[in-house]
Amino acid sequence: MGTLTTGIVMMRWELLSAFLMFCTSQLNIVCRQSSRNTMAFVCSGLGLTVTCFFVMSLMGMNYDAAAVAHFWANTKEVFFDVMSKTPTDMSYYY
Repeated sequence: MGTLTTGIVMMRWELLSAFLMFCTSQLNIVCRQSSRNTMAFVCSGLGLTVTCFFVMSLMGMNYDAAAVAHFWANTKEVFFDVMSKTPTDMSYYY
């Protein structure tokens, strides 16, 4: 019994994430069947977020707000750098 309790305590976030993924999947199915597309979209987004959290926790990755802010700052810098080098009369037609 102690081993089972220890295993549940150690896996609490993973078990909670798996349970939330299951619940959001079921809610998504129910909302789609009853033509509640907005709620189905919200459930899909929630399920995707929980899935990402689940995978990150299994891989041992931590959410670091400073790293995310640094990533978006670099993305913005690269985007503006590329756009500044793009010719103004460039045709976007294929």
